[in-house]
Amino acid sequence: MDGLYIGLDVSDKVTHICCVDYLGKVIWCGEAATDPEALASKLKKHCKTITRIVLETGSLSSFLYHGLNERGLPVTCVCARHAKGVLSVQTNKSDVHDAEGLANLARTGWFKAVHIKDTQTHLHRARLKIREQLVKAHGAMRNQMRGLLKLFGLRLGVVNTPNKRNERLLMLFAQKPELAEIMKPLMDALAALEVQIKVATHELTKRATSDPVCERLMSVPGVGPITALTFINSIEDPARFSRSSDVGAYAGLAPRRFQSGERDNKGHISKFGDGQLRSTLYEAANNLLSRVKRPFPLQTWGKALVQTKGAKRARVAVARKLATLLHSLWRSGEKFKWETA
Repeated sequence: MDGLYIGLDVSDKVTHICCVDYLGKVIWCGEAATDPEALASKLKKHCKTITRIVLETGSLSSFLYHGLNERGLPVTCVCARHAKGVLSVQTNKSDVHDAEGLANLARTGWFKAVHIKDTQTHLHRARLKIREQLVKAHGAMRNQMRGLLKLFGLRLGVVNTPNKRNERLLMLFAQKPELAEIMKPLMDALAALEVQIKVATHELTKRATSDPVCERLMSVPGVGPITALTFINSIEDPARFSRSSDVGAYAGLAPRRFQSGERDNKGHISKFGDGQLRSTLYEAANNLLSRVKRPFPLQTWGKALVQTKGAKRARVAVARKLATLLHSLWRSGEKFKWETA
């Protein structure tokens, strides 16, 4: 049973396993609980010599990858989108057939391995994700409040701070007193969220200012602590990319392309890759174009694009350039220089 290749089709509770030899003959099929210890025990019992184990990206892929790797098993994670193209050629779709397809994918080597981030990196990303979710919830509640007030002909207007919002609400409730009690739960929830957002932002800012790489990236105009931390924890290792220009495509900021014969169509950005990194770079690009007062070449280039291509396309293009610039600074160890930007 030398040279065996394993495919793992992972689901929430049970993982289907298929083991094939170097010719593609199925040696053993089974299933085990979706747990590294249970899977390792099952594999070592039925498959003595394992050349490669393949599983797809998913919510449990990091947990299983690190768990199997710690137990000495040669595991590789592949992009689910790429694997879908291979698995779709099967006539019947089932977990057993998917496991066999992944095993043959492992056998042929026709895949590109996905970088799995370290557990510590995922902990840092969890902090960023929690803050992001708090901000989204705050925005949704604030918009809900505006919508409810408009039902009664009341307009909240532009309020940039909690104190101004509360002052404005008191003025509106004077016109419609019965709304005060109804809106109180929403106002209390907004206040609680603002406290948590402030705490989360303070903690992340403290982490960023104490990290020399983050401090270097924050020297770029428009890039703040959240953007720097998101960039570092999304890339994790700058050596992953041989060219800094590839980072924009990794974040899904490169345009789609369909080329065949005389046809060569370029569409909107792919939006593949890390969505959190993409949105953070886009926000940083918006800050660079609209808030940074001191002019420099990248900003001038972006503002020229606004005139010819529109604001949204200009922000995307500047975000892509920012990704290249941040990666280049990270690798070189230099700080941003205004005169050469």
